[in-house]
Amino acid sequence: MLDPQLLRSQPEALAQRLAIKGFTLDVQRLQSLDDQRKSLQTQLQELQAQRNRSAKEVGQRKAAGKDVAALIEQTSGIAGRISEIEGELDAVRRDLDALIHGIPNVPHETVPSGDSDADNEEIRRWSEPTAFDFEPVDHVSLGSGLGMMDFETAAKITGSRFVVMSREIAKLHRALIQFMLDLHTTEHGYQETYVPYLVNSNSLFGTGQLPKFAEDQFMTAGDPAYYLIPTAEVPVTNLYAQSIVSEEELPICHVCHTPCFRSEAGSYGKDTRGMIRQHQFEKVELVQLVRPDDSWQALEELTGHAETVLKRLELPYRVVTLCGGDLGFSSAKTYDLEVWLPGQNQYREISSCSNFESFQARRMQARWRNSESGKPELLHTLNGSGLAVGRALVALMENYQDENGAVVVPDVLRDYMGGLGKISP
Repeated sequence: MLDPQLLRSQPEALAQRLAIKGFTLDVQRLQSLDDQRKSLQTQLQELQAQRNRSAKEVGQRKAAGKDVAALIEQTSGIAGRISEIEGELDAVRRDLDALIHGIPNVPHETVPSGDSDADNEEIRRWSEPTAFDFEPVDHVSLGSGLGMMDFETAAKITGSRFVVMSREIAKLHRALIQFMLDLHTTEHGYQETYVPYLVNSNSLFGTGQLPKFAEDQFMTAGDPAYYLIPTAEVPVTNLYAQSIVSEEELPICHVCHTPCFRSEAGSYGKDTRGMIRQHQFEKVELVQLVRPDDSWQALEELTGHAETVLKRLELPYRVVTLCGGDLGFSSAKTYDLEVWLPGQNQYREISSCSNFESFQARRMQARWRNSESGKPELLHTLNGSGLAVGRALVALMENYQDENGAVVVPDVLRDYMGGLGKISP
């Protein structure tokens, strides 16, 4: 959530910056609602003061033995008007909150302009796309040929965009998770964390998924309603909601493996083949909470931690900066890591690493105590996939395939696979 003070004092400037995201800030409505709020608050305060004076006068007149009937009637009328104003003020506040809660984060000044992913700016590449002396196939054909990846059975027991994995491919999927967790905890300094896979609406509001992206969530039918997490970012970042941490605790770095659940509303017809875009998938998520002065350096380091996974797996990738039109609702700046997929003959996103600055922290009131001022201040939050496990599996299968339909196991994963060097049909 943006700073309400900035929205009041610099709405036009914020509107110009938000336009980079393709968002139109309704400055007139924002100012109109805020003016109504201030006017009603002033009226309410005046009426409350008048009621207090009348109540005091009633007491004084009673003590003096005077008639107070007319004054009590007048006071009752004031109370009725106060109730009316309070109702009007609540309605205006709800409308103003709804407007403010729907405003995305302001993009950082280094975010390039653009309307879609076609306008993202490439920063660097690592390694060259895998060259084959045969025609490579995609992971769906490979998995089917191995007899270890079954989309039809998954559709029978659940529906589309799910998969059943078995034997060595299921083990390779698990090996990737273990490898990523070990790397981030032993070399990158993250604390491994386990969290619930269900959260409440407050948690989704805190990280920015609600109210804007309600249709993308899977929600339970009970009372109270819970939501299946779309990413570990939600429960892990919310560990610090309504909290104040000491400066000595910073930076706070968590790594967390969870399944993720997304309805993928509005994506029908896109990436329907295979494991690229599913309703259920696994991720190893990196989350950091840092001092505001440290967040931009933290973004570079966090991105590097995700890149290390791809380098150790020897998978060709590139890093791009998302343009304004492709930037997420809560993000001030995002780097996407895109891994090379021979089966699609293109780079595809496997990790998004973002700095949210104070946007999420303000929504959830996650703060740190500044040792110099002694006062609590909003933290800066960051996260990134380290990595998306299903897409990492897809990339491994396609980049490490041979002409016989087998998949070579990368050296770094062989200990996790009991020494197995190749998965064969």
